[in-house]
Amino acid sequence: MRTIKFGLLAAACLLAPVAPAFAQSGTPTVPIDVWAQRDNVSSVDISPDGQHIAMLRMKDVEGKYYLEIYKTSDLSKPWRTLAADPMELISARFIGDNYLFGNAWQVVRDKVNGPEDDVRGYKTWSYNLTTNKFSGSDGSFNLVTLLPKEPNKVLIATETVNDGGFGVDPFAAFRPRSYYKYNLVDGTKELLLRGDEEHTNIVFDIEGNPRFSNGVKPGAHELTYYYRMPGDSGWKELPQHYDLDKPENLYRVLGGFEGLVGFDPGNPAIGYWIDNRGEDKAALWEFDFKTGQFGRKLYSNPNADVLGVKTSSMFWAGENNLTAAVYPGAKMERFWFDQDEKKLYDLFQGYIPNAHQVNITGRSRDGKSMIVSNVGPHDPGSYWLFVDGKMAKIASRNPLLKPEQLSDVEFIKYPARDGRIIPAYLTKPKGKGPFPLVVLPHGGPHVNEVVTYDEWGQFLANNGYMVLQPEYRMSVGWGADHFNSAYGQHGLKMQDDKDDGVTYLVKQGLVDPNRVAMFGWSYGGYAALVASQRTPQLYQCAIAGAAVADPAKSYARSRNAYTPKALDEWSKRRGMIGINPMNDLTKTNIPVLMVHGSVDHRVEYWNYKDYRAGMEKAGLTGRVIVGDGDTSDSGASTSAGTANVVPASATTGPQAAPGRPFAKFVTLKGADHFYNTLMYSHQKLLYTSMLDFLKNDCGPGGL
Repeated sequence: MRTIKFGLLAAACLLAPVAPAFAQSGTPTVPIDVWAQRDNVSSVDISPDGQHIAMLRMKDVEGKYYLEIYKTSDLSKPWRTLAADPMELISARFIGDNYLFGNAWQVVRDKVNGPEDDVRGYKTWSYNLTTNKFSGSDGSFNLVTLLPKEPNKVLIATETVNDGGFGVDPFAAFRPRSYYKYNLVDGTKELLLRGDEEHTNIVFDIEGNPRFSNGVKPGAHELTYYYRMPGDSGWKELPQHYDLDKPENLYRVLGGFEGLVGFDPGNPAIGYWIDNRGEDKAALWEFDFKTGQFGRKLYSNPNADVLGVKTSSMFWAGENNLTAAVYPGAKMERFWFDQDEKKLYDLFQGYIPNAHQVNITGRSRDGKSMIVSNVGPHDPGSYWLFVDGKMAKIASRNPLLKPEQLSDVEFIKYPARDGRIIPAYLTKPKGKGPFPLVVLPHGGPHVNEVVTYDEWGQFLANNGYMVLQPEYRMSVGWGADHFNSAYGQHGLKMQDDKDDGVTYLVKQGLVDPNRVAMFGWSYGGYAALVASQRTPQLYQCAIAGAAVADPAKSYARSRNAYTPKALDEWSKRRGMIGINPMNDLTKTNIPVLMVHGSVDHRVEYWNYKDYRAGMEKAGLTGRVIVGDGDTSDSGASTSAGTANVVPASATTGPQAAPGRPFAKFVTLKGADHFYNTLMYSHQKLLYTSMLDFLKNDCGPGGL
């Protein structure tokens, strides 16, 4: 058995203040500097031969990620440390014993010119460990599959955005992707298939054969599925067509999880398919490519949709068998088909401290070496190396956070006023209630949010606030009816679901009814603005981050004349038929803090500027806080700069008494919409502004 030197790696941390020891309840135990850091390590992988480990690591709080490569026999120091100046490496994974593959980005513009106009430029790269050389190609591409018959090439596709729920582009599913063979040696790419309206997304098998696609027939507005066997030259059409002029079929598209998800490695005629097939909850089915018919139902859950599958961790040994179906609950739960794989997971679950959501993220082809990750309420994210029966922690996303400083998260369900049952996640601060409450609705809104470790929820709980994160109607993963019941209900029943959670917790004796606030980002920011205008009023204040302040204008700027009717109506109802906060600014009856990134390309910055101008006209503007030491919110910056909180004496607009309706505004200069674009300075300004607002401006006496 090998002896492994773990050395300093297990204890590595960023150059920041050490978190103090646990304090009494009600007293924050973690300074803002610790919460504000970007992830210390963002990814860890092991080579197929088990000889090397690669990770992306931050060297200091204001810096970029570096690629560190270690020999598994000596983790005390990196074997190689690599960067991509002037770009930053944002992903890295092994795709062979000697090759790594990933993406990099850099800011190339200082202005967003329209919806989805990213200020960053992207590059797809490969790195050869033997030659110590990078190759690359401009653009951002996803790895689709390896090509076993062409070991120096992989199959890649134009990227589709998955931002973890901060905001969803509803039209992404209708944008055709192109598929290329990428040459790992020289970084060139060769077009293999170009998607079109009928074949927007194509699924390939492990050999690189196109096997499944879906799209919309031109002029028909029907979602159609196609399939074929290896070696077939053309597509066969499934008999089931779904009319996208009908709103009841939107979940199939906007949910983003139904369709083909894998293949039976022992029988190329059998695939694995997630579909609800007329039922409320989507299940996992067999599909026969020879007949074009569904076969056995492999698994369904009465309380949730099947959202995905797991396959064997022995991928590099050529195994690709189905091991588990995945569905939401207290965490991403698994129904196991492979008992050997389950035993392995159970082993790690029992070994890792504060184990919650455990995953094998990389494994050598001999099966003896593994990277295992964990994330949960008391673990912001850790990586473990298992070699020859021995295990050790090698990295943490935030090593300055201690498990005892973090709060428990409970999965609950509560009734909405119309009887609908709303799943939710409740983060509990230390001490004894009733507590002040912050309602934290997720973005999207058509995403699934299973709370494992949520930095915002933990940050608020560490400062004494209970946090409710409701899976309000339209949230994905809880069945078609839960989604469909939200049609046309933006700001209406979707808002009631959040308010009814407050009422439920008050009745349980957990929450002080006079100390309640809402904070959300993206759609959640929209919900916070709607909350600020509701009567009767449950909240003492609202914090709106990257908020869709004017859904009607957003719809007008992004609509496409060729969009299927139901999707067009769905987009329209978000603000032209539902509640539009810009139309009711004078109804604002609680203090509002608005925060927005200056180069947000998903929810453009004009939402912030228009809302601020409207509030100024209504006489409800308070002070302005801007990054980069600037005192105006015009223009943009390509870096986070230094946060500058304008003192109370340097304010604009009338000054309201504490607890009276007014608004404060914070610009995060150089920040985009998504969490991975929020740098240390952005987050420090965000957290400082939030705590100041909650303490000093949120209702009489603060929250």
